[in-house]
Amino acid sequence: MFALPVSHFLHSRNIHYAWVVAAVTFFAMLTTSAALGLPGAMLKPLSAEFGWSISQLSSVFAVRFALFGLIGPFAAVCLARYGVRKVMLVAAACIASALILAIHISALWQLFVLWGLLLGTGTGLTALVLGAIVANRWFTARRGLVVGVLAASTATGQLLFLPLAAWLIEHVGWRFALLPVVIAVLLSACAVWLLMEDRPQDLGLLPFGEARPAAQSSDAEGLPMPMGAGSGSAARSATAASAATTGTQDFGTPFRILRDVSGNQTFWILAGTFFICGLSTSGLVQTHFISLCGDRGLSAVPAAGVLALMGAFDLVGTTASGILSDRFDNRKLLFWYYGLRGLSLFWLPFSTFSLYGLSVFAMFYGLDWIATVPPTVKLCSAAFGRERSGMLFGWIFAAHQLGSAVAAYGAGLSRTYLLTYSPALFAGGSACLVAAVVIFGITRPNVAKPAMTAG
Repeated sequence: MFALPVSHFLHSRNIHYAWVVAAVTFFAMLTTSAALGLPGAMLKPLSAEFGWSISQLSSVFAVRFALFGLIGPFAAVCLARYGVRKVMLVAAACIASALILAIHISALWQLFVLWGLLLGTGTGLTALVLGAIVANRWFTARRGLVVGVLAASTATGQLLFLPLAAWLIEHVGWRFALLPVVIAVLLSACAVWLLMEDRPQDLGLLPFGEARPAAQSSDAEGLPMPMGAGSGSAARSATAASAATTGTQDFGTPFRILRDVSGNQTFWILAGTFFICGLSTSGLVQTHFISLCGDRGLSAVPAAGVLALMGAFDLVGTTASGILSDRFDNRKLLFWYYGLRGLSLFWLPFSTFSLYGLSVFAMFYGLDWIATVPPTVKLCSAAFGRERSGMLFGWIFAAHQLGSAVAAYGAGLSRTYLLTYSPALFAGGSACLVAAVVIFGITRPNVAKPAMTAG
């Protein structure tokens, strides 16, 4: 609505509108992902009020994690067919409805429908696939940095609102704790409505850092063609072909692309290690950390503060990872990320669970929380080309969220039947060490930077 006049205003000051789109996307991903993380603070209040066990609630939360990822490949199709702006508004409506209607729940199946199905669907539409597509559509230069910042918003949003939610739960009840996130989601929807545009071409712009018209065209997923694909008439022909492809996409396309790479070792290594990433972060620590601290004598409010501190360090770590992924071997980055994360999970059960000890853990673990995303995106793009990397990363992210679902449910079972989270933490740490080694199954030719293919 106001995108064109704002774009003209910024252009007169030599500021590209891509930064506005990135800011709006960051805010939307941060607030919608906050809704994904909020139920982690609700385990004990819901159990106390309705008598549901931790394992029952964990099964509901596992569904939302799974949908958050499984919708990713189809979200890429929706974003291509219906536009980024419309999809983001639909997602915000789903999320706000799921949270508001939950105020009146009285049965577990209602929670499953609202916080399992509806919340999982809404957040899945604005997951990491959205960030990858926006970064690739709007940025030629600084793309790694933008991917890192947008990826960080997802994890940071899931953690940032938890201290306020924990305080509201403790003083006025869990229903009031839903309101700040609902308000934030509605504000982000307003920003999307007023300022979001699908592509720079809609405003007569080139992507940020693009030097020549048609030097890189956009494909059906909104991802630039590989460098070296040609220029001039060849690039214009590629653009026309891309436009035709966009029109023929359907919701079977993700399955056809998955079938095409089903025998590719690199794809399965990226999917498997990202499964472990989800297993060791959002499904385990985000969902159960407050309950874990409660078992060790730390109340919900300071425990949520530690999670928020993780979110702050995650923003720094993932942004830095985006910069590093443009400069270093991404396999080696992932080796260190997974290895150090695994060691931190082994250490956590033996910590004192004092605020000092947990703050050190928050800093160390938070820097690594989702720093795996930029290197994984880069490896996917290098291995499969930018034409297909958006949708393939959707499948890789689906594996991440299946890992989150397994950890959310498995840790709940551990807590219910073994009365401790320690086995789940040890399992997560061991899996991370496996991922650190397995990542080197991707050979160096597949890690070459796209710039190296330029003619």
